[in-house]
Formats: sequence, structure tokens, C-alpha cells
Amino acid sequence: MIKTLIFDVDGTLAETEEYHRRAFNVAFEEFGLDWVWDDALYRDLLKVTGGKERIAHYIFRTGAMKDSMDPDGRSLAFLLHQKKTAIYTEMVRTGAVPLRAGIGDFLCAAAENGIGLAIATTTSLPNIEALLGATLGSQWRRMFPVVAAGDMVVNKKPAPDIYQLAVNLLDQNAEDCIAIEDSRNGVQSALAAGLRVVAVRSDFARDDDLQGSIRQLPDCTWLSLELLREIA
Repeated sequence: MIKTLIFDVDGTLAETEEYHRRAFNVAFEEFGLDWVWDDALYRDLLKVTGGKERIAHYIFRTGAMKDSMDPDGRSLAFLLHQKKTAIYTEMVRTGAVPLRAGIGDFLCAAAENGIGLAIATTTSLPNIEALLGATLGSQWRRMFPVVAAGDMVVNKKPAPDIYQLAVNLLDQNAEDCIAIEDSRNGVQSALAAGLRVVAVRSDFARDDDLQGSIRQLPDCTWLSLELLREIA
């Protein structure tokens, strides 16, 4: 019996990554930096989970701050990420980013059939609130009573910490839950926490190795109660 579906957010509930990319670039520009993360570079940087971690990794890799008082870029990464989050959440609040096709109906069907919903993501809570508030309205917190997000754990995906936290908050066993993910890091995180995983391909992680998932779907329209019954 599946008690709860635990969803990743970016790439899974919505195709958000292009908007994250744009927000990073606007933040860089506002800080007077000439950094530009194009599509190809951002796909590569997505191997690093967490926005602050991604910026710090870029700074370390390029040596962009080697002659500054902040050579590892951690202080700058924190400030840039704050600015980027504000830019991104304003984009999302306008309704510019819809849920992926099929997700809305699937969430409603699962909830109506007594299956719980939760979130386990490395994105920050303001990002989640902006996205789900714009797409699901004020009732989103009732739909997702458990949200494990961002800096609630030290180690980001592919470490199991965020899924372990979600399962603990649910007060359930990992084997009673299914993770819905779109990326290699996400799949590995859920597997390491003892969950079964259904993987859905997304734009920015379309070439990821999703090995270990019990189902690999081309898009979210393939998610259904029938699929859950097969898995159960």
C-alpha cells in the first residue's frame, strides 16, 4: 500500500530550471558581474545541487574570485543567492511558470483516493511557496502538509538527508512512500533513503541516468493511479 507520494519540485512539479537560469543571470548583472550562464553551462552546473552551492562551485571552478577577500566565493554566493531568489520568486508569482502537464490532475486524483502528498527538494522554501501559491492557490499547504526544503538539511541531493527528513516528518516508513523525481541526483537521494522512485524526464535533466527507478516516464502525463496500483 502506498501511503504517500514525495515530490521533488524543480523539473518534476514544474519545468522551473530555465527561470532559475534567467534569475541567476539577472542577479549577476545587478551585482555588476559579467558572468552569463547559458543553456549548456547551466545544464552542467545542475550536477551541483543547491543554488548557493552551485554559485560557489562556479566561482571555485573558474577562479573568478581568486584575487578578492572572498577567494572561495562563499560570502558572495550567499548574497547572490538571496538576490536570485527574490528575482525568481517575483517571476513565479506572476503565474509565468505552470505545473507540468498532467501534474494537477494527478495530485487531485491521489489526494481524492487517500494518498498523502509531500515535498522533498533542495530548492528554498520561498521558491516553493511562490510556485505552488501561483499554481495551486492557498490550498497548496493542505495538499502538501509536509515540506522538506532547502537548508533544512546540511547535505543536499544525492545525499539521502532530505528524503530521510521527509519520511521522519511524515512519521512513516520509507517503504510506504514513493518518490517522484526527474534527475540523477534526486533518484540517487531517494534510493539512498530507502524509497522506491518513479522518474519523469524533464527538459534540463533529459539525458540524466535514472537507473534504479522502478519506472522511467517520458513526461508527467504518464503518472496515474493505475501506475501506482501496478507498483503497489
